[in-house]
Amino acid sequence: MNMALICMGRLKEKYWRDAAAEYEKRLSRFLKWETIELADLPEPVNSSPAIEEQIRKKEGEAILAKIRDGDIVVALCIEGKQLDSVQLSKKLTELTDTGRRVVFVIGGSLGLSPEVTKRAQLKLSFSPMTFPHQLARIMLLEQTYRAMKIAAGERYHK
Repeated sequence: MNMALICMGRLKEKYWRDAAAEYEKRLSRFLKWETIELADLPEPVNSSPAIEEQIRKKEGEAILAKIRDGDIVVALCIEGKQLDSVQLSKKLTELTDTGRRVVFVIGGSLGLSPEVTKRAQLKLSFSPMTFPHQLARIMLLEQTYRAMKIAAGERYHK
């Protein structure tokens, strides 16, 4: 079972890197996990909607270049579907049972390009609230780990 995360930017603070490393280590019991970090594009201070669209488009092209033809793509976006942990476990089991790589995508601060969300088979949202990308990444790792524990019939905190 293979899963990957394609995300814009890297974890700069040590506490985020430590949290990600811990969950990636825990996930290694269940699957092969790969994190692909892409360089953030700078956003001008007084950017216009046209410039923001250009940035999203360029970031989207970089993301799509890392997605393979057979991948199942799960885009994290505010307009996505909200699932509880058990529902997420069932969905990830369904997706991984195909034998294809499941790829999660977290965009930059301006969100994902329409081309990336169009490529996604599933749009997932943790909440209607906005979270920093670093926190969203840790939440994704934790929830994926929890989903794998649920699928394996192991205890998990409710």
